[in-house]
Amino acid sequence: MAWADKYRTLKVRTNADTPADAKKARELGAEGIGLCRTEHMFFEEDRIAAFREMICSDTVEEREAALEKILPYQQGDFEKLYEALEGCPVTIRFLDPPLHEFVPTEEADIEKLAEAQGKSVETIKGIIQGLHEFNPMMGHRGLRLAVTYPEIAKMQTKAVIRAAINVKKAHPEWDIVPEIMIPLSCDAKELKYVKDIVVATADAEIEAAGSDMKYEVGTMIEIPRAALTAADIAKEAEFFCFGTNDLTQMTFGFSRDDAGKFLDAYYDAKIFENDPFAKLDQTGVGQLMEMAVANGKKTRPELHCGICGEHGGDPSSVEFCHKIGLDYVSCSPFRVPIARLAAAQAAIAEKNAEKEAKDATKEEIEKRIADAKETLAKLQDAAADAGDDIKDFVAKGLKSLKAGFEEAKKTFGE
Repeated sequence: MAWADKYRTLKVRTNADTPADAKKARELGAEGIGLCRTEHMFFEEDRIAAFREMICSDTVEEREAALEKILPYQQGDFEKLYEALEGCPVTIRFLDPPLHEFVPTEEADIEKLAEAQGKSVETIKGIIQGLHEFNPMMGHRGLRLAVTYPEIAKMQTKAVIRAAINVKKAHPEWDIVPEIMIPLSCDAKELKYVKDIVVATADAEIEAAGSDMKYEVGTMIEIPRAALTAADIAKEAEFFCFGTNDLTQMTFGFSRDDAGKFLDAYYDAKIFENDPFAKLDQTGVGQLMEMAVANGKKTRPELHCGICGEHGGDPSSVEFCHKIGLDYVSCSPFRVPIARLAAAQAAIAEKNAEKEAKDATKEEIEKRIADAKETLAKLQDAAADAGDDIKDFVAKGLKSLKAGFEEAKKTFGE
């Protein structure tokens, strides 16, 4: 691993939602968190009830009151993550899944929620039914939730910033710069709408605390349109993180959960050689990523880019990420050593390729010089036998050739 770290240029982060996962990843060499999925924190027994109250609320005030109950838990979770990472970067993704994933399905839980809300069981069941979507993975989720319910984004922003400020006070030597990641954007205007909410909330928290805390707001590139319009999206996003799980299924047009039913037939027919959800499709999905990085950096040269899909721990995918200029890959804790090794191998392979290309160029230059010398000798022989008018013509040609040699020496050496 020490040898690998000596050669690699690609950073390796981890996908972690708990302090335990973060600590394990740090032990295995992770240099930060590339993806913290905040929704996993809502499923804890002591907070799911409040989140369900928020979902079933009728007014903004009711939703804010329910979210206020969750805020301390979320803040505490983030503080533990910052502590575990000891000043390394932490990217926190805001709420992503559709709300129907959080509602109760058992009759007893529905009755309990109805009692807490002061509503009838039938009313709660009606709300749950109303959340049903035919294609929820392409429905009301990600930043679309924040557009509809800005109070969710406000609560999560408060939790992130307050946690960072508290940990920074306890550890002033740590360089803590929260990275807030807004998921599922596909248009610069919708990203700006949510970012403005985040920035206003964050700035108010920082000012109230008398802090000089810096933070970044970026987005997850997981919709093909986002990759295609990356130049515009980069006007609002300070970083990109490729969510290649969703980007792959939206590019191919088939579901990650259902593709197993037919992919074996594709392998047998030699249509696909690999599972595109395990090994990054460099031809299609990869082309979108490469385009997004290039166009995003034209707009914002300091833009930093990473990947946090399952591909972040696959060696061939890591090599591709190195090639297109990503700053980091993020993977599950136990795949961190694999990613570190793959990143080093990619860097070494690139250097070897550059050396081979340089050697090939040198060989080509030497051949051209040899050919030129041969031509020069023939000209000199011809000049010896030529008349005065021809000699003058040849002399000019020789002078031009010598000037060319002088320029070549400046560029390529003797």
